[in-house]
Amino acid sequence: MQPKILIADDDQKARAPLSAILEAEGFAVDTADDGQKALDMLSAGTYGLVLADLKMPKVDGIALLQAMRERQIPTEFVMITGEGNTDVAIEAIRAGAADYLEKPLTADRLSKLKAQIPKLLSQFTVQQKNRELETKLEGLTSYGELVGQSEGMRAVYEMIERVAPSTASVLILGESGTGKELVANALHRKSERAKGPFFALNCAALPKEILENELFGHEKGAFTGSTNEKPGAFEMASGGTIFLDEVAEMSPDIQVKLLRALETRMVRRLGGKKEIAVDFRIVAATNKDLQKAIADNELREDLYYRLAVVELDLPPLRERGGDVQLLALEFLRRFAKANGKKLEGFDETALEWINSYQWPGNVRELRNAIEKAVIMARGSRVTLEDLTSRRHRATSEYASVVSVPVGSTLAEARRQLVLKTLASTSGDIDKTAKTVGMSVLEVRAELQALLERRSRDGAEAGGEGEESADADAHPAEPPVAMPPDAPSPVGKAATKPAAVGRARKAG
Repeated sequence: MQPKILIADDDQKARAPLSAILEAEGFAVDTADDGQKALDMLSAGTYGLVLADLKMPKVDGIALLQAMRERQIPTEFVMITGEGNTDVAIEAIRAGAADYLEKPLTADRLSKLKAQIPKLLSQFTVQQKNRELETKLEGLTSYGELVGQSEGMRAVYEMIERVAPSTASVLILGESGTGKELVANALHRKSERAKGPFFALNCAALPKEILENELFGHEKGAFTGSTNEKPGAFEMASGGTIFLDEVAEMSPDIQVKLLRALETRMVRRLGGKKEIAVDFRIVAATNKDLQKAIADNELREDLYYRLAVVELDLPPLRERGGDVQLLALEFLRRFAKANGKKLEGFDETALEWINSYQWPGNVRELRNAIEKAVIMARGSRVTLEDLTSRRHRATSEYASVVSVPVGSTLAEARRQLVLKTLASTSGDIDKTAKTVGMSVLEVRAELQALLERRSRDGAEAGGEGEESADADAHPAEPPVAMPPDAPSPVGKAATKPAAVGRARKAG
């Protein structure tokens, strides 16, 4: 139903005709003969628009508008003033009025008002829906299979609510393990296609020939061994949703076929002669840097624009505030039930570790860690020993904290930051560069400088004996794995493992 309009004016000769004119246009109208009565009606019911006279007994137009804003009544407001009261009208607009209307209400002024009212009511309706959605999502700890109440996840829930009812293709971006398929499932369940099938394919897990066959199907005799016809995913998902995970891993020739299917909504089976009409919505996902993938010709730019009508960014777990503990408790509940165990929760040390660890593998890593902990738990609470190995605990401690002694140079601090971040990303130079705010070339340069320095230190030390003595004098740093594509070490250091083994006086 269209929101109601409230006319507040103490002049019966102005109020009644205006009400009759608007009702004749199909609008629902209520009236009030003073500002206080209008305020009471606004507090008791929902109105999309108030048309209020400036001069009224008890509460005038300006005071009514101010009271509405103080009480957070979101109704649109148009001030009605006498001619020559422009300054007051401007004051009303500054106070939040959408517009003002001068008396007398001539035919031209009424015509302008009648054209303006549908826009104002529509604006109120949109804002009202937004407020209802925000209220619905506020404090929400789960959304379908998704769990989280952080600001980042509430933004994801809101995006799903807005996008799901549409027919637009959606491209979900996010690191591996963040739950992209769960988001795709939520989009499907919230859409008008919810009663149709949801068909998921991982493009990186299937060889090219098998992926093509899975997508498009084949006719009998299309290739050796094809004794029966087989419909593809596009046919089987007709009326529903197809989810293509790791879509940037798809070979270029299959990308061409996918692009044509998106444009024409027609597919041809392998070995087939006729095209088949299909009705599907596509949701795709990738953890790749799309601009780099397009520049490297791994993803067609025209396909990207077809897939990314709407882009949805899924935040990594390390950026989700208090969601880690919430997820850990939810996984504990699920796996305890599945394994027939009665567990009260985590002990203090385990919970502290869960909240401090960076979880580079995101929700998937957390889920696997909790499942293992539930299986290993012997008491009523999960302990740190149940949760992870000694090596894992040590790695998490040094990977999540960078300690720089007082008196260190900026260059030394920068080196430590790069090394520790590189360790926490398992040697991923691209991810390290993004995390610390450096370019890939700068990170590589730091690694090259470090290796060259170690080569010189090794030569000056005169052999392994001196290095061992030095190691005894100074505590060992945790090992930092070097990526496969790091610059090759030179000299003596080339014979050592690609890792930072020990701290030296030189830094």
